[in-house]
Amino acid sequence: MAADITLSRPATTTEPATPPGHRPLRRFLGTRHWTFAAGSVIFGTILAVLILGPAIWSLDPAKQDIIQRLKPPSGQYWLGTDNLGRDVFARLVEGGRFTVTIAALSVLISVVIGVSIGILAGRLGGWFEEISMRIVDLLIAIPDTVIAIFLVAIFGPGHVTLIVALTIVGWTPYARLSRGLALQVNAMDYIRAAEVLGMTRGFILIRHFLPNLIRPISAVTFLRFGHKLITVGGLSYLGLGVQPPAPDWGLMLAAAQPYLDRAPMLMIAPGLAIFITALSVTWIGHGLEIDRTKPKD
Repeated sequence: MAADITLSRPATTTEPATPPGHRPLRRFLGTRHWTFAAGSVIFGTILAVLILGPAIWSLDPAKQDIIQRLKPPSGQYWLGTDNLGRDVFARLVEGGRFTVTIAALSVLISVVIGVSIGILAGRLGGWFEEISMRIVDLLIAIPDTVIAIFLVAIFGPGHVTLIVALTIVGWTPYARLSRGLALQVNAMDYIRAAEVLGMTRGFILIRHFLPNLIRPISAVTFLRFGHKLITVGGLSYLGLGVQPPAPDWGLMLAAAQPYLDRAPMLMIAPGLAIFITALSVTWIGHGLEIDRTKPKD
């Protein structure tokens, strides 16, 4: 008697498939240090408040009410009022827009100039590399504050002067890093193969050089962005940046000094804003720089 044989289909598990577009993102986040996620959340929240804050809360940073001067934090004034009765929270949001924008513009211009010069120096070599790197060595030894004081003495304080002062020295780290990376990529076999095949310099630059520069340049950019935020606040505190009555975190710190004993929030609020914003972007740069999949030396 033939034995009954029952054929059954193998058990299948139905798991939700990960969308193809999400896989690179999940793989990238899985290799980053925890500081990248923490810094991104904090900095994203700060940007959302700075961009959407005036539209959501409808606060006027310039509105004065002498009767309400130096009020402590309350339901009406979240961070209190200053010596002229102006809302500290409204001024903090508006001042952050000035500070972050100036720092971002100076960093963006520095990245474009520095990466362009660094790639050309590493790619072309010769006299261009020698001259550009000697200029980098000269400028990198000069602090931003010294150049800012020199330019303010000539052109006067203001947004443009501050951005120019931060950019004159700011492009040098990107040029040095881009040159070193360009020299490494130049030694790769696929670059020589592309040249033998007759590919143009522009195609080689876009196809092979720039992808190798994105991650290290991004890490340095966020790290330098934190430094620029502190520099902008310090220069404004010294009166070399944004001028009154425009709000700025550095100006708010300077204006709060005479009232520190009566209204400490006037100094605590902008000080914390500079610290937390600079810390968040520094964490992002630190997280981009560290790859958890690579073994430690």
